[in-house]
Amino acid sequence: MLNDDLTTRARAVGALLRERGETVAVAEGSAGGLISASLLSVPGASAYYLGGAVVYTRQASRAWMSGAVDTPPGMRGATEVFATYLARSCRLKVEATWGIGEAGAAGPPNPYGDPAGHCWVAVAGPAEAARHLLTGIDDREENMVAFAVGALQLLLDTLTA
Repeated sequence: MLNDDLTTRARAVGALLRERGETVAVAEGSAGGLISASLLSVPGASAYYLGGAVVYTRQASRAWMSGAVDTPPGMRGATEVFATYLARSCRLKVEATWGIGEAGAAGPPNPYGDPAGHCWVAVAGPAEAARHLLTGIDDREENMVAFAVGALQLLLDTLTA
């Protein structure tokens, strides 16, 4: 499922992180590991990629993300708050410079009523940012790729701001 959009962004992110001597961790849900896979597809990724987790369920969130930062009250999946929580948590868990968080509904709509193609991506580190993505499509695989592209683009935008 890796495509040119993912590879191009992953290479750009990797080059900037190596140049700056910085690292990244990833906590993703509906992208299903594509953010991590994209970053790891770049030769030399071990210089900047510290680890990642697919946080697809509440159980996974509790097991792998809890304890690093306070859990916001009333937090639910597929929101800006949750994506930011994931970014902050994974960053601190592995002591990375940057964390990427992604949470959404690739398709079908999620249990919260969010439509297919709805996603929040966030980055946390020396700066923080979040972005809402809404593809308007029902294709699960296309949405997963779009979410991964969006997450990498957000980190790239934040690194070059």
